[in-house]
Amino acid sequence: MTAELVRGQNHPLPGTRLEIRVSAGNPVVAGATLGDDRGRVRGVECVAHPGSPTLPGLEVSKQAAADHRLAVDLGALPDTVHRVSVLLALPVGAGDPAAFRALAAPFVAVTTLDGAEVASYTITDLDAESAVVALELYRRQGAWKVRAVGQGYAGGLAEMLTDQGLPEARELARAIDDAVARGLARSVAAPPPRTADDTRVRTTAQGRTAQGLPAPAHGQPQSQPQSQPQSAPPPRQPGDDDTATGVTPTASAPCAASTDPQSGGGPVDYTHPSRRTSAPPTPPPTAPPAGPGEPARPVAGDATGWSMEERLYNQVWGMFEDLARTTAAYRSAVDFADSRMEQELDKVLSDPRSRIGGTGDAARETARARHADLVGRARAALDRDLAQLAAESEVVEPALPPAYAAWSSPVWHAYRAPMEIPMALRLGDLHLPERVGLRIPMLVRLPLERGLWIDSGKALTNSFTDPAELRRLAVDTAVAHAARLLAAYPAGEFQVHVIDAAGAAAPALAPLVTAGVLAGPPASGAAGVCEVLAKLTQRVDLVQMAVRGGAADALPPDVDTAEQLLIVNDFPHGFDDRAVTRLRYLADEGPAVGVHLMMVADREDAAEYGPLLDPLWRALLRLTPVPDDHLADPWVGHAWTYDPPAMPQGSQVLRQVLDQVATARRNGGR
Repeated sequence: MTAELVRGQNHPLPGTRLEIRVSAGNPVVAGATLGDDRGRVRGVECVAHPGSPTLPGLEVSKQAAADHRLAVDLGALPDTVHRVSVLLALPVGAGDPAAFRALAAPFVAVTTLDGAEVASYTITDLDAESAVVALELYRRQGAWKVRAVGQGYAGGLAEMLTDQGLPEARELARAIDDAVARGLARSVAAPPPRTADDTRVRTTAQGRTAQGLPAPAHGQPQSQPQSQPQSAPPPRQPGDDDTATGVTPTASAPCAASTDPQSGGGPVDYTHPSRRTSAPPTPPPTAPPAGPGEPARPVAGDATGWSMEERLYNQVWGMFEDLARTTAAYRSAVDFADSRMEQELDKVLSDPRSRIGGTGDAARETARARHADLVGRARAALDRDLAQLAAESEVVEPALPPAYAAWSSPVWHAYRAPMEIPMALRLGDLHLPERVGLRIPMLVRLPLERGLWIDSGKALTNSFTDPAELRRLAVDTAVAHAARLLAAYPAGEFQVHVIDAAGAAAPALAPLVTAGVLAGPPASGAAGVCEVLAKLTQRVDLVQMAVRGGAADALPPDVDTAEQLLIVNDFPHGFDDRAVTRLRYLADEGPAVGVHLMMVADREDAAEYGPLLDPLWRALLRLTPVPDDHLADPWVGHAWTYDPPAMPQGSQVLRQVLDQVATARRNGGR
């Protein structure tokens, strides 16, 4: 299964012979450095770049290109090499972009030699940087892992190489630029197109089909949709002055839906990047026939999958991507309309003859009318697609199982402990400003691949002015997430530990304590913090040794093999340097062996540690107790507003669910 990494997250590598694929949409320079156990690069002989593309165990491209394939043989690297950093930089030359903000978000994937994707990373939030450390392969206790880095440098290659300790950084940066400019090189083939088994297709309404929004090519997220909606103008061609900017169809896309509104409904490939689903043994349910001229009626579970749970999961992802792409198409069309009107008005003002009489006024009115027409048609297409998505949401939401359902769903009132772990868990909702009422469930795969950080920081006080109330809401949110995790696992297969060093969260933690679903009382004081961390750290060490030694059945009888969640409130209160080190270790190594971390904290409270804790925060998925637009999708990079899970006013559903969890534990899961 492919791991979709975010900044700071790591993932184990299955072997030593790998390929790293890069897709940036525009030509970039790709290279790699070999670092020691501290990440320092000793000399130019430890850097693979277009002028010197081959090192022992490493080969990179010889030219700037939109797509790269880097070959890596970790087993052939010298013993002194503990880190391989993959670098991307913009070429230096006339007409080349000066910063990554002008490009689509670069996409990097680590694959095996047969093309199976191991991990992928979309590098978002780049701005004025012209060079970036995309990811690193690093050696830890004899095993290799990959970590998503995404560290950008506005000073380009020279600043990046200097930061890695290379004495001749500036000289080497100039040599790389010269090598690229001389065009040393062989061409780099683009990654192969997605095969039929890599896609999942469903039949959707005419509205979405007419939108014409194909999925990105495998491993190639786009910053703009690959084709225009019917209301948008055609793509810009070289020399055109009155066409849309920056929106071009991709010839290598595996499939593209018709943009003809008369073509009717049909299959739309809305593949979630890197998720592969083979065809199920039976087709998904089909929508009931619609009346003449009406769009197809939505039906729950119309995505492919081997079970209704998987179909619903894939359908929710499809709705998420459809909303992202249709909104991107609308925004692109509006940007084009604004740009063309500005050009037309500038042309009017630059001609002295148009300023005489009514000629200029007429030209300005014509430009504004054309702008209004384009925006109106784009909005009509958007509204049509949003209406279809809203209708689909109304059908899908009531059909979701408890793990995917909102707390207000009636399914929770019939909750019973499951026999198997579900595919995913709902952590809240996501929406865009174009239609705030259209909420898409935010689903994450289980078991968790990274910890959670419930931010109670001062950055949120712009929308919530009471810091004490914000902290209370953050703990309430953490309790709601913990309850969902407990409810998602079979009885006894998930344990929750709590560190509340100052005891400040006792009222909010009362539902967990009263129900008796915690592994022990909330730990308080420095001694309690040390005891819980030591216990979980020992569990991680023992399980890691057992797995590496192939003796998972030989664990001591007192080692709890259930998944573990540690909730830490009010960090860093009660933590000394040793406790902080253990916490970082759990965040980094714990998820791979079933120990997960949930922080309820304000990052500024730990500012005294400086950059020491930056990897900790990056390793966690940041969530908020109040709505906040801090999440970006991997396709077009929209800023999505995250809404935390809301408990219905006066509802007892949380207490009822926790009581069921406790009862199932007492009854041994029966």
